[in-house]
Amino acid sequence: MEEKIKSELIEPLIHQTILDNIDLGIRVVDSEAKPIIYNKKMRSIESMTMEDFSKKKITDVFRFKNKLDSRLHQALHHGRSFHNEKQNYFNNKGEEITTINNIFPIKKRGKTIAAVEIAKDITQVEKLIRENIKRKSNTTYTFDNLIGDSPPFKEVIENAKRATRTSSSVLIVGETGTGKELFAQSIHSGSERAAGPFITQNCAALPESLIEGILFGTVKGAFTGAIERPGLFEEAEGGTLLLDEINSLPTSLQAKLLRAIQERKVTRIGETKERPINTRILATINEDPIDAIAEGRLRKDLYYRLSVVTLFIPPLRDRKDDTFPLVEAFLRKYNYLFQMNVSGITDGVRETFHSYHWPGNVRELEHVIEGAMNLIIEEEKISHSHLPPHFQNKMRFAHHSLKDENTLPFSLKNGNTMPQMLEEMEKSMIKHALQNNEYNIKRSAKKLGISRQSLQYKLEKFKINKQD
Repeated sequence: MEEKIKSELIEPLIHQTILDNIDLGIRVVDSEAKPIIYNKKMRSIESMTMEDFSKKKITDVFRFKNKLDSRLHQALHHGRSFHNEKQNYFNNKGEEITTINNIFPIKKRGKTIAAVEIAKDITQVEKLIRENIKRKSNTTYTFDNLIGDSPPFKEVIENAKRATRTSSSVLIVGETGTGKELFAQSIHSGSERAAGPFITQNCAALPESLIEGILFGTVKGAFTGAIERPGLFEEAEGGTLLLDEINSLPTSLQAKLLRAIQERKVTRIGETKERPINTRILATINEDPIDAIAEGRLRKDLYYRLSVVTLFIPPLRDRKDDTFPLVEAFLRKYNYLFQMNVSGITDGVRETFHSYHWPGNVRELEHVIEGAMNLIIEEEKISHSHLPPHFQNKMRFAHHSLKDENTLPFSLKNGNTMPQMLEEMEKSMIKHALQNNEYNIKRSAKKLGISRQSLQYKLEKFKINKQD
């Protein structure tokens, strides 16, 4: 008797523990569509609690485009069952939810007394896919939108324009914020594929389990929750697919990507049929590809396939003369968006911008201008007081250091301007790094905190060689 009582006490605990730890949403409703079971995963999917129902029916709590869209309603009132069916609805906060469901009625003596829903959450996947699909035929940038007259930047633009004549793969290399996607959009817009879709996928934005299906597509039943869906290679048919941050793609998928590019065919997950594709591949990487290969983040064979054309986008610090045309462009943009009339920046801010390292590149410059314009009230120009705190901290440090010119490695008393002094300091640092690293370019660049390409450009610019 005692053992039976213990069993009766333990069994509900076991059932509840299983329900709350299973990685599927489970809901059971009675004949009046009121919830009986609502497990932890289902509550997480819907961002709700049991109390949110307050004895209400499912159709009173959730919003469907049509009442008949509720699969539970169909199961309860029409005895229907559903297997791997996608369902889209809104919770009580108006948030959109998308799930893949298995739903079936529970009957007793031929009468439906309850219905069960087992759900897999695909809300984020659907959102990402929609964002990508929205980019079809929706490129906004052309080469005319690329701002800069410095020699290294103009050279990259010319090389990119030449790449519009073919459908060869292009690898765009550059630090974060240099405008790699703008170059990709410009190449697409200037090519014969301009009328086709332009789709972007950030390879760092999704886990391996999701990105494979998004790239190559799935067939219904391939795995739990899988539905019939074309991948981005197919969605970009006749156009361009940009794979952003290719070095973030798992190496196992890099091998599959290589085959797809070489054979111009893809195979959806769950089927053996090969589907031909006519899609141009552009890829970006935010580090030196040689370093990515050496450290196992990029397959060498994929690099060779993608880098038929390679574009190295110089960081803003290597094209300082382009800073002020960019400032003018951002002022025009935010004057229009904010309905303001800011005429420019003060001379002090101009000097600060010219001496700043710009680790975030063009993107950082734009954010600084946008932030400054949010702080302007009636002033006509952006001044130091409108700049972010880290700029003002740097200025205070620089002001303190400049009080005693004898502490500077290059004295202003010699008649040097700030740009000349900074250039001399830069040359000295490069020579020092080369000497300490036995003139090894890769190690010297790493020590200086710049890319190998940036260092090679500076060596040519300053005419530094091993004998110096």
